[in-house]
Amino acid sequence: MYKVLKIIAALLSLAGIIFLIMIIAKGDEAIKAASLDGDTSAVDPMAFVTYIIFALTLAFVLFFVVTNLFTNTASLKNTLIGIGAFLVVLVISYVLSSGADAGNYFYNGVAATPTEAKMAGAGLIAFYILVVAAAAAMLWAGIKKMTT
Repeated sequence: MYKVLKIIAALLSLAGIIFLIMIIAKGDEAIKAASLDGDTSAVDPMAFVTYIIFALTLAFVLFFVVTNLFTNTASLKNTLIGIGAFLVVLVISYVLSSGADAGNYFYNGVAATPTEAKMAGAGLIAFYILVVAAAAAMLWAGIKKMTT
């Protein structure tokens, strides 16, 4: 298995290097001019290699995370507690968000709908709650470390 993965990594690396050389050989100005006409064929192969590498990395990370969660029940419990706490923060944020300022925000000339405004507000509130929680956790850890 390791040998197969090493060969796949080498092939993807080689493809990336070849596509990079092709992009450099074509030049910035030619690529910019072509992209204005909708022709992205110079950078598409490099993007596909990037997508493949990203998908493989994501698949391996998910595989090993799930494998570790089910082999180590203590970490599964802690993970579920963390996910639950995050979901509680999201629900609280959604409830606190009003969405009343929907007509005040525009994107490409189109006003935000009340649902979009509520979701954006909920995201901001969740961000604020998580920042305060992180700061409190760091402060608590620092105080605890100084007192012990």
